[in-house]
Amino acid sequence: MMNPARSFGDHLREWRQRRRLSRLEFALEADISQRHLSFIESGRALPSREMLMHLAERLGVPLRERNPMLLAAGFAPVFPERKLDDPALAPARRAIDMLLKGHEPCPALAVDRHWTLVAANAAVTPLLAGVVDTSLTEGPINVLRLSLHPHGLAPRIANLAEWRAHLLERLRQQITATGDPVLSKLLDELSVYPAPAIQKSPAPERDFAGIAVPLELISEAGYLSFLSTTTVFGTPVDITLSELAIESFFPANQQTAETLRTMLPGS
Repeated sequence: MMNPARSFGDHLREWRQRRRLSRLEFALEADISQRHLSFIESGRALPSREMLMHLAERLGVPLRERNPMLLAAGFAPVFPERKLDDPALAPARRAIDMLLKGHEPCPALAVDRHWTLVAANAAVTPLLAGVVDTSLTEGPINVLRLSLHPHGLAPRIANLAEWRAHLLERLRQQITATGDPVLSKLLDELSVYPAPAIQKSPAPERDFAGIAVPLELISEAGYLSFLSTTTVFGTPVDITLSELAIESFFPANQQTAETLRTMLPGS
């Protein structure tokens, strides 16, 4: 026998529990009565479309997961999912390209919800020189796998132990926020990759230690130290855009800044 379709109350309760909120806590957060929330979760009451969207927003439910909630409550899905080359997303694609190009000679790249590389600027390519397993840089490239795989960038990351811990913790937080099983599988894979306990070489000018985790890379052009930032679209209503992130790397010292200027193709 097939399992019955999940009700909206099931979806809502799962996301409330994922956020570790009691009914009372969430009722206060959503500005509704605990009794009303209880009725919605138990199926004794159905929310209006506006109330549904309000509850999903307060819980930070990803757009991808709001469509099933709408369907479960008897409403049509409202969030489209287009490919990034869809003409409707052309303005967003231009914005991405401008951000990536404008960040040169510093490296920057765009990734989707599963950390698959979507786009990168010209400054990224020189950093991949020397990757042993070329399959990691062919076809769909998973940025986390490329970074932590023993035949990828990992042997050239001087502070691999702390950078690995940072990436895995970030991935765990993403799994908690989204409940994505693909990310859970990726975490299982990455967790078994070897990680050294100490740095390969001392990092110069680490005045920011304790404030941010740097990426310290031993490149063919010399020792590079980066601080990273993540940029997302602020008000997306398309699933693809809501899951896109731009990872930008800034030089953490003057030596890295000067080296990057010489590494950019055509410089």
